[in-house]
Amino acid sequence: MGKIHRLPDDLANQIAAGEVVERPASVIKELVENSLDAGARRIAVTVEFGGKKLIRVEDDGEGMEPEDARLAIERHATSKIRRSDDLARIATLGFRGEALPSIASVSHFVLRSRARGAASGTEVRVNGGTIASVMEAGMPEGTSIEVADVFYNLPARRKFLKSDGAESAQVSRIVTQLALCYPEVGFTLTSAGRKVVQVPPVASLRERLYQWYGDRTDLVDVKRQTGEVSLIGYIAALAEQGPTRGPQNVFINRRIVKDRTIAHAIIDAYSVASIKERSPEVHLFIEMPPDTVDVNVHPTKAEVRFRDQSFIHELVRRALGDALGRGPAPALQLIAPGSGQPQPSTLPLPTSYSAVFPSRWTVGASAPTRDASVAPTGEAGFAPTTASGIAPGIKPLMPLGQFRDTFIIAVDEDGIAIIDQHVAHERILFERITERLTSGQLGSQRLLEPMLVEMSAAGRQALVGHAVELSRLGFEVEEFGGGSLRVSAFPSLLTREDCDVALRALADDLEGLDRGSKVEDAIKRIAATMACHAAVKANYPLTMEKMAHILEELRRTAYSTICPHGRPVMLRLTRREVEKNFQRI
Repeated sequence: MGKIHRLPDDLANQIAAGEVVERPASVIKELVENSLDAGARRIAVTVEFGGKKLIRVEDDGEGMEPEDARLAIERHATSKIRRSDDLARIATLGFRGEALPSIASVSHFVLRSRARGAASGTEVRVNGGTIASVMEAGMPEGTSIEVADVFYNLPARRKFLKSDGAESAQVSRIVTQLALCYPEVGFTLTSAGRKVVQVPPVASLRERLYQWYGDRTDLVDVKRQTGEVSLIGYIAALAEQGPTRGPQNVFINRRIVKDRTIAHAIIDAYSVASIKERSPEVHLFIEMPPDTVDVNVHPTKAEVRFRDQSFIHELVRRALGDALGRGPAPALQLIAPGSGQPQPSTLPLPTSYSAVFPSRWTVGASAPTRDASVAPTGEAGFAPTTASGIAPGIKPLMPLGQFRDTFIIAVDEDGIAIIDQHVAHERILFERITERLTSGQLGSQRLLEPMLVEMSAAGRQALVGHAVELSRLGFEVEEFGGGSLRVSAFPSLLTREDCDVALRALADDLEGLDRGSKVEDAIKRIAATMACHAAVKANYPLTMEKMAHILEELRRTAYSTICPHGRPVMLRLTRREVEKNFQRI
């Protein structure tokens, strides 16, 4: 007797269900996608016990005729493709014809559907993949599907479901994602008798985002059109100091996807500005011709394959990078004093002043000049940069003075800015260093008598192991024996006193790198550490000319809102916030 035999239909369906149905949330995804394909404008989802006990999805879509309702629960039965050529340009969310029979094979399943214009609907009941009944049903136009006791006949699968709360959270996440991509559709989610989501249809993505998140000033608009591919969305600003991990919603042709190419491009875009590791909040919506993306590479349709993967990576990376460079600085909010507090008395202004001061914000007002002579003695980092361009829309800031010799207070027509002088200068130097590295090496100071730096064996190995990268930035280091590191040269940006401290910080940074990390990662960390140690320090008094110089150089950086380590460069107090608290608006 042969070893190979044909599986019974019920077992084959259960195995197929394992590919499509992972948990209650994946059932809801399949059912809601069918509703969207059916042209629904209102979709109601109801779950009990996180969807383990009951899932109900109701829509006002086009519905089905009786014969279609019966066919819909048979494997590989679909209205969305007819020939193999259709697979090359899939424009619907569902198309395999596997979802409903797979779900019905592992649950108590009820489908009710009424086509538009039909006198009545059809009800189909299925238990564990076996049709129990088909009958006429009175119901509104559209489709309603109930899935009860999911995995009741597969206890080995059911025991791997999470707690009711965890499964409910996954359901909320998938409904949120689907609702984000379809703002013209109203969504309701009821969990354990409580309305968790209720968003009516709206006209735009921006309005739908407002429904979910309110007014999010910490998100930056992204927009890019290249050929037949367009990208719009909203991403976390560089200077946002919230959680380092946020939701990442990516849609290709209005389909939820998880794609490594796009995920890598997101990380690349943020890493250009900062070495701070983060998984930022992003909501990206990419539209492209259906024949340039293959959505038929994963049973749950969660992954896709692009015809030109490198093009998509570069499109996303550049679009996000450009948007991040325009991102705002974090805004401060004033707290108005309580009405019970004593108010200061008003005094008449002196009448002896007769000078009239012109507006600083009129067209033609000159920005501070970029004169190398204002560089502080012994601070090479204050020399002018080689960069000449200023991003459009970046307005000049006028320094008013310092606060505690650490923060520059400045103004422009939009409000008041508080700038951390060390962090701002660090940003400037980091971009100057990375710019010069693209054309060669940094300037170096050779020592007549080498320095010996004592440090741990791990620190010495980290530095010696990256000697080539260090040499590009002006360091010459080698082991000397006896726990010492010999330094024959160091970057001209640093002073001799800073060199020792900078090397120890570099050793810590480089020890934290994985052994398989790219050379560029090591150089970026070295450049960030060098910039930090070469920048003007806190508690350092600056003249007005030096403050103006820092602010003007900051305007010329690509990313002026954060330092390379991810700290904010400035905080903003908007004109509106000031006027509101003085009761002028």
